[in-house]
Amino acid sequence: MKAKALMILITFARAFNAMNRRMNPTRSSSKSISAESLTLRSNSESANGASSRVPSLRRKRLKQEVLEPVAKDSSSSHKELCGVLPDIEDLSYKKTNLSPSRPPENWEKVLEGIRKMRSPEEATVDPVNCDRTGSFLPPKERRFYVLIGTLLSSQTKDHVTGAAVERLRLNGLLTPEAIDQADESTIRELIYPVGFYTRKATNVKKVAKICLTKYDGDIPRSLEELLSLPGVGPKIAHLVLHIAWNDVQGICVDTHVHRICNRLGWVTKPGTKQKTSSPEETRVALQQWLPKEEWVAINFLLVGFGQKICTPLRPRCGVCSISELCPSAFKETPSKSSKLKKSIKSKKL
Repeated sequence: MKAKALMILITFARAFNAMNRRMNPTRSSSKSISAESLTLRSNSESANGASSRVPSLRRKRLKQEVLEPVAKDSSSSHKELCGVLPDIEDLSYKKTNLSPSRPPENWEKVLEGIRKMRSPEEATVDPVNCDRTGSFLPPKERRFYVLIGTLLSSQTKDHVTGAAVERLRLNGLLTPEAIDQADESTIRELIYPVGFYTRKATNVKKVAKICLTKYDGDIPRSLEELLSLPGVGPKIAHLVLHIAWNDVQGICVDTHVHRICNRLGWVTKPGTKQKTSSPEETRVALQQWLPKEEWVAINFLLVGFGQKICTPLRPRCGVCSISELCPSAFKETPSKSSKLKKSIKSKKL
């Protein structure tokens, strides 16, 4: 019986390799031969009573096949294999000196309409913005408070960030000295469940150490120095400059600002009519025509508008007062036929 099983396995291995050669003619025959010899060797060992080694050899073979592409391109393959989470923020930043461009038509009417819509409604971003300033603290502590709070806020809902910062404050962990002395595990527990809390706990520790050693417990005051801090990208750096140092060097562009500016047709890739593909591209394009006196207000205005009306999914175009000026109005809302299908499906269930 063992001999018969062995012959079946050998026949299967040969057929498998022949099929591989037909489907992948670019592969060298040496790989197929080596694979076949490995299969035959493992089968012969199994016939000789070494069946316990077969699973380990197969695991080894599978491991080699999985790790083979890593040797060719360790960075990209490692990300694919391990399922690496995206970065906290797109850290790419390029200083640009582009000439001003022509503002889009009716942009002032659109902005005024958004202001009027925002005034009666309170978005989730509003109450937290007051807390981010840390006005109750001395100047140096206030600036560090702003930096840590803004660092934690990335890819996290505002009420979650506010609660995390408050827990740090109640435990006396909102100064660089205190954070530097605290265990990273303690910081991690206190800031949970902010997005990427494990990585942010590590970055908060590193930032505290840098502020102590390089800036005498204060925070950097230039854009380039802020961008050099762990976990700090363009949006965070510009926002910290705005709030901590009252220094406006750029627009804070997050996913809401990026989405809405593209829906309104306010930004395009340089030399094309295509939408911008990242918040950083949006920032550069927006700064080419938006007056500087609007740079600070635009973020809070569009974030609140994006949370209440111009939402990521199913934007509320029906209640939006500027829909007649928006080229994307009603294009992302479900059609009547799709609504009808959903209602019929729900009735059947």
